[in-house]
Amino acid sequence: MVRQAIIMAAGLGTRLKGRTAEMPKGFLEIEGTPIVEWSVRKLIAAGIEEIIIGTGHCAEWYEELARKYPCITLVNNPEYADTGSMGTLAICAEKARGTVLVLESDLIYDSIGLFVLINDSRPNVILASGKTKSGDEVYLETNSSQYLLMNSKNKDSLGSVYAELVGVTKLSKGTLDAMTAYSKSLLREKPKMEYEEAMSAVSRKALETGDEPIAVRKIEYYPWREIDDESHFTMAVNEVYPRIRESESLRMVRREVLLNPGPATTTDSVKYAQVSADICPREKEFGQVMEWISTELSSFVGAPGTVETVLFGGSGTAADEVMISSCVPQGAKLLILDNGAYGDRFARIAASYSIPHDVEKSSSHELPDVGRLKEKLLAGGYTHFAVVYHETTTGLLNPVPELCRFCGEHGITTIVDAVSAFAAIPIDMERDGIDFMASTSNKNIQGMAGVAFVFCRKQALEKIRDYPPRSFYLNLWQQYLYFSKTGQTRFTPPVQTMYALRQAIIETKNETIEKRYARYAGCWDVLVRSVKAMGLSMLVPENAQSKLITAILEPDSPRYDFEALHDLARSRGFTIYPGKLSDANTFRIANIGDIQIEEMERFVKLLSDYMEGIRK
Repeated sequence: MVRQAIIMAAGLGTRLKGRTAEMPKGFLEIEGTPIVEWSVRKLIAAGIEEIIIGTGHCAEWYEELARKYPCITLVNNPEYADTGSMGTLAICAEKARGTVLVLESDLIYDSIGLFVLINDSRPNVILASGKTKSGDEVYLETNSSQYLLMNSKNKDSLGSVYAELVGVTKLSKGTLDAMTAYSKSLLREKPKMEYEEAMSAVSRKALETGDEPIAVRKIEYYPWREIDDESHFTMAVNEVYPRIRESESLRMVRREVLLNPGPATTTDSVKYAQVSADICPREKEFGQVMEWISTELSSFVGAPGTVETVLFGGSGTAADEVMISSCVPQGAKLLILDNGAYGDRFARIAASYSIPHDVEKSSSHELPDVGRLKEKLLAGGYTHFAVVYHETTTGLLNPVPELCRFCGEHGITTIVDAVSAFAAIPIDMERDGIDFMASTSNKNIQGMAGVAFVFCRKQALEKIRDYPPRSFYLNLWQQYLYFSKTGQTRFTPPVQTMYALRQAIIETKNETIEKRYARYAGCWDVLVRSVKAMGLSMLVPENAQSKLITAILEPDSPRYDFEALHDLARSRGFTIYPGKLSDANTFRIANIGDIQIEEMERFVKLLSDYMEGIRK
């Protein structure tokens, strides 16, 4: 798996003259976006966790870009004016932990090239194309097996020309180190060595010694352009970029905006992350993927080392069942807050395991009486308390931090369903007093359905080690213990869904939970303004809403038909969901997932037109 990329971006770009006098070449814009930012986005979509950018000329531009994309790590080459691209690459290579993608900063290219390199089983592969007639080609000579021998801008100096260098390459850590050593050995003679020369030298030596050479993967009609001068820029804008845009648009998945409360709308990159080479999930490589997922999920809800995330195949309800069956021992006393379908589900799970419990019923559309709850918790001698953070039934946001901190002060273990709160509402389990918390891959984290996970504060997790198991498959301690020893789940995990979850985590880290919630809240604002303008009412008062899911009371009109509204919305690419309460006629609109404000604006226009139509 390729986890890192290096972008060489230190150069002066003198051939572009005034355009790059006070900015790097990578910030030339096409359709209002710098070409290096296009590259960053494509690398993120390809599953790259960290992008190392080697800077020099006008480095402050990249500092601003790094603030926008947290995955960017900047490495400055202070001698950029006196070194070639290999000098910048050598400095960046020190941060490489394994196989990396190496790119030039002044490229536009079809993202399929990244897939081709990542999917190639060989550790060192140059992406190459057929003839471009650009006027500044780097020609590649290979042996009969298409391993690199030489490169040159003068094709007459080569024995033969196999392809043209694109400027996107996959290199192993060993090859990067060999290139660095080669360039340092010739530092006095060639202080401005370009990275292409080092690649050719290392590949030739590898062919002689039997080490791994650098392969050349040629895509004859691959659309790309390096921009070194004005003619290149003109060609990029007028000829090459339109081809790239068309080609990439053909791979876009039909857009369906899910306004149901989960599974949520996903990015195409999350969908495509499932398309990978088959692998036995018992391989160490896949275990490392799951370990990374667990570690990164934990980092969203606690300081490093304070939280463990335990993965299961299943839905959010599976994670709820894990907690109730594993974390409440014999002789304990459990109180469950029930103010919606998912609080009721907690109670049903407890009953199915014959776990003694009491249920505190509360309104499904008003905030619970916190004072009454606190009194009951103490007066009843409860040892455990279970609560739903965000009732997906109605969009009611429970005061979980206040309740759980109170429980922590009185030695009561807290169990929280955060299935539709995690990755939208900022949560810190230590700060908020949460001991065990469930969520799933298909809600706000914006992955695909199929992975359930339980977050555990380490101190609370250690306490359950000796609890007799009630469930074989869903036992929390046994799953945690097995994974900590082997790096594997006890039973077959959903492999492709795990890959999608990994990609979703990468995208969440770059958007950040705070900005994601701001996007969700922006969509909610659009919805609420429109609902009020239509004369509709919401079940939950605004001050008690999560801004994630909104239960809307159905209009009092004989012409209203939810199925007709659903079908109309579906025909326009929107999916909506009916209410889930028996005592209130509602429909629910969720604004979680990869939903943009302009999409919510289109939906409320459709909803408004429908409501106006049934009133005529």
